[in-house]
Amino acid sequence: MAQGGSRRVILAALAGNLAIAATKFAAALYTGSSAMLSEAIHSTVDTGNQGLLLLGLRRAARPPGPQHPFGHGMELYFWAFVVALLIFALGGAVSILEGWRKVVAPHPVESAWINFAVLGAAVLFEGLSFRVALREFRRVHPDEPFWSAIRGSKDPGVFAVLLEDAAALAGLLLALAGLGLAEWLDLPMLDGVASIAIGLLLVLTAGFLANETRSLLTGEAASPRLLAAVRAALLADPRVATVEEVLSMHLGPREVLLAVTIDFRDDLPGGGVERAAAELTRQVEQAHPEVTRLFLRPRRPPALDAARE
Repeated sequence: MAQGGSRRVILAALAGNLAIAATKFAAALYTGSSAMLSEAIHSTVDTGNQGLLLLGLRRAARPPGPQHPFGHGMELYFWAFVVALLIFALGGAVSILEGWRKVVAPHPVESAWINFAVLGAAVLFEGLSFRVALREFRRVHPDEPFWSAIRGSKDPGVFAVLLEDAAALAGLLLALAGLGLAEWLDLPMLDGVASIAIGLLLVLTAGFLANETRSLLTGEAASPRLLAAVRAALLADPRVATVEEVLSMHLGPREVLLAVTIDFRDDLPGGGVERAAAELTRQVEQAHPEVTRLFLRPRRPPALDAARE
């Protein structure tokens, strides 16, 4: 996925959340709704998160240097991990605390219709943002089951926003249900219960995002499909006898490092191994642009191993 796709998804979510957060805060202050305040906090955290993801994209795009010879692509993973922590601490924990305060000391919501109007508009805007993220996500993963594609995605610039928007839509429905029941049953504490439910939803979302970005930060392998394609391309060359090992690691969403242990045919002429390695490296990188570093390690001849022993 091109970086422009990730940036477009993040900008769409940022614009929507910024406007929604301001509207929710105004409604929460006017009506005294705990669920609406939790939703306002949620949208504010999401807005800040998208800013951090944009920062991660910009820093990840910096060229390699002496201190970072493989580039800075993994910076995006770091900032996505920070996003997960913020969702947990500022979104989930604060919403649960605010909801608990409302349950312990319930008070009626004033002018509830304002909350319903704001939440309805928020559903519309969040739905549009979610649609942008889902369309970009499906463009890259057209045939994979949704959950498997999320788990296998290497681009937190898209899947983090997608999950944030999904959690936001679910939170809005919880807020609507809580406010509706609180008004219908004349039980203001249900507004606080909805706020606690929104907080728990955010905690679960943060936990999932933290686990996914932790895996990427600690060196997640490339997709089995890419590894199988590279192995098949190498084995198709008549100068290759066997491919013993293909190790991989994502250096960024679109940057993969490959280290291959390969056995060339014994009857290659002098200099043939060097030529074969150079040509195979060029072929793989042309066929798979995401492979930015490929290291071919010829297998040690058995006779040399015996001599060393």
